[in-house]
Amino acid sequence: MNAIIKFMKRHYKILLTIVVLSITLFAFNIKSNNESDPDKDKLLLELLTFVIEKGHYSPAAIDDTFSKGVYKDYIQALDPSKRFFLQSDIDEFSKYENELDDQILNKDLTFFNVTYDRLIQRMEESKKIYESILKTPFDFTTDESFNTDYEKAPYAKNSAELNEKWRKQIKLSALSSLTDRLKLQENKAKGIVEEVKSAEESGDAEEEVVATVQKKDVKDNEAPKSFVELEKETRETAKKSLDDYFGFMEDLNKNDWFSVFINSITARFDPHTNYFAPEEKERFDVSMSGKLEGIGARLQKKNDFTEISELISGGPAWRGKKLEAGDVVMKVAQGSDVPVDVVGMRLDDVVKKIKGPKGTEVRLTVKKVDGTIAVISIIRDIVEIEETYVKSSIVNKNGLNYGVIYLPKFYIDFEDKNGRDAGKDIALEVERLKKENVDGIVLDVRDDGGGSLSTVVDIAGLFISEGPIVQIKSAGRKKEVLFDKDKKIEWDGPLVIMVNSFSASASEILAAAIQDYKRGVIIGSKQTYGKGTVQNVIDLNQFVRNNAVGDLGALKTTTQKFYRINGGSTQLEGVSSDVVMPDRYAYLKMGERDVENAMPWDKIDAATYTVWDKNANFSKAIANSKSRIASSENFKLIEENAKWIDSRSADYNYSLNLDKFRLAQKDIEEKAKKYKPISKYKNNLSFKSLPYEVEQTTKDADLKEKRTRWHEALSKDIYVEEALNVLDDLQTKSMSKQAITAKKEKLAKS
Repeated sequence: MNAIIKFMKRHYKILLTIVVLSITLFAFNIKSNNESDPDKDKLLLELLTFVIEKGHYSPAAIDDTFSKGVYKDYIQALDPSKRFFLQSDIDEFSKYENELDDQILNKDLTFFNVTYDRLIQRMEESKKIYESILKTPFDFTTDESFNTDYEKAPYAKNSAELNEKWRKQIKLSALSSLTDRLKLQENKAKGIVEEVKSAEESGDAEEEVVATVQKKDVKDNEAPKSFVELEKETRETAKKSLDDYFGFMEDLNKNDWFSVFINSITARFDPHTNYFAPEEKERFDVSMSGKLEGIGARLQKKNDFTEISELISGGPAWRGKKLEAGDVVMKVAQGSDVPVDVVGMRLDDVVKKIKGPKGTEVRLTVKKVDGTIAVISIIRDIVEIEETYVKSSIVNKNGLNYGVIYLPKFYIDFEDKNGRDAGKDIALEVERLKKENVDGIVLDVRDDGGGSLSTVVDIAGLFISEGPIVQIKSAGRKKEVLFDKDKKIEWDGPLVIMVNSFSASASEILAAAIQDYKRGVIIGSKQTYGKGTVQNVIDLNQFVRNNAVGDLGALKTTTQKFYRINGGSTQLEGVSSDVVMPDRYAYLKMGERDVENAMPWDKIDAATYTVWDKNANFSKAIANSKSRIASSENFKLIEENAKWIDSRSADYNYSLNLDKFRLAQKDIEEKAKKYKPISKYKNNLSFKSLPYEVEQTTKDADLKEKRTRWHEALSKDIYVEEALNVLDDLQTKSMSKQAITAKKEKLAKS
């Protein structure tokens, strides 16, 4: 979940106080730059606790209760499925349960070192366990079961119990894979190929896997395989997955695990206070700005090799047309320097060598997908990650044109005032839609986890004349009200804001402001995520003089809470939709209210604001929408599906007997068939790009494909369809006349 980040000059006094107070504490040199330097770890521990205590909105007391929370979170983070540690390990660790507060304050790393050393030992032992288990075929005729509720499961008492736990976990994974393979062969034998292919198009994840393998079998024209062969394949697949997992784990160094420990500490203050190691801080900055300096390629680790997984459209690697997805990077050279072998190197380290300042050269020695070796020279440049940015589409419905704007994140580039930000981009899209004579706008912030606070004010200001947008309160200080001071209204027509339970933080501020002004209709899940806190990102390097230890990273800490202009907080409660639409995950616990240690809800005085008075059909549009949803068979089915998914989420026990497992899976599949119409739904609306983007797609095949996929998704989206229905209902009589005229013109042309 992305936090709301707010860098405003008026709050520098808080940080300045921290800096002044910390000079005597941290003004010393560190000699070594070793990745496991204990002096660096102690310094980091001291810095973090000090900065949090001085800067956090409501710092927790570092006492025995705090200690127990850190202990629980950290042990769970190290071994979430309880397949590494033995009960004897936990018994040994438990003596530190009430001592961590003292160790933290005294910069004592004993607990961390003990747990880290034991984890590495147990992981090495576990690798031998799974390798041994997978050498022997599984007996799927035995009547045994496995419970996947790891939270309630006990730790293994000894090595024999741990081995048995691993055996059952792996057997369950293999059984699931074997069941799919058997189903494929049975379908193939029955000649059911087209039916399975259509399942791929339906969006059903499980059947998509089936369809993918089915197509490969058909293509290769393979003969049916024996049970023994299929069972062996499942073990080989299981081993590859575990090898990949352990390969990733082995890539983590002690610093990485110390970051896990540090974040177990920061999480006790609140869920959104956390530490960014240098690489994580860089990734966070990229996610906020939507751009980076490099070659524009996504990398992934494949065993000891680094593979190009995707080229970012418009980036230098994409423009060069020599590097391809699937190429394996063998060596990296900075310009004409000697190439460095990167086989076996950590992914983060390979990324560091490939990235670099705009205008510099990097030379990659790659093994192409056809097996040939090539040296590819690329000049680094600014790469914009298009998926981060706002996009819009236009659709004609009942003779009226409507615009749909999707905002994935409230992005901003803090380093470049002239860089892209969500406020500017939304304003531009609104202007473009106005040129297309749209009669209403849907602003979609579903799954938008937040971002920059300043952009929220800018975006909300596009739809009102002027007034307060959000209220902010710092600990011990008077509230502050952020205003839209620009009287200009970019869009004064019908407006719908789409939200869901994953719309968080900045998304909630926007939805709340629009709702309080009654400027537009909020439509979506029962309530949004419920994150009503503001975070600042603090560079920890500023606190150390003559720093010889290297980059210390940054701390994201909660410094403020924000409130609606009506005075209520969005914390925990989120924003309740004006029109609630059933969704498949409505009953699952995934909001801020379900997160341990979340800050409480409260209320302050309301700001002074004037409700929008140009929505004559506001109440009627809401009532009409509720009526349509209540009578919709599709929405009824979605609601029923949500309850079924909720009931399934509590089912942790699985039979490891093939016949019983297949019978249970068949029963689930039969029940799931009832809900297939949900994924096959089509709203029969045709979405298209705006003229400027149509021109871009003629030169950019990747962009064209992405937009085609998005438009297809919109044409299958029942929620977007209802949002457009609401826009219909918000039309005034004069607008209706326009619709009639448009229809007549359309008929005349045809």
